[in-house]
Amino acid sequence: MTNLPWFSDAEVDDLCTGLKVNAAKVRHLESLGLTVKQKPNGRPLVMRSHAELTLSGMKAAQVAIEVASDTSRQPNRDALVLKFKKKAA
Repeated sequence: MTNLPWFSDAEVDDLCTGLKVNAAKVRHLESLGLTVKQKPNGRPLVMRSHAELTLSGMKAAQVAIEVASDTSRQPNRDALVLKFKKKAA
């Protein structure tokens, strides 16, 4: 394992097995949910921390936790009770 903050060309090629064209590699990596920049030679540039977070599934888990803990998305119980009281009367 390397200490570089970005994936090496070999690691990118490993993720893009079978693809030879750099543009195709970029599209494939983006389809995995990664943010991809391009080096001056056209090769994909993927930041290691972002890739590890995205590919591990932790990013999706964090979003789910944030949505579940967001109280503004909870139903307004008082308004619902008031609505049914008006219908009953």
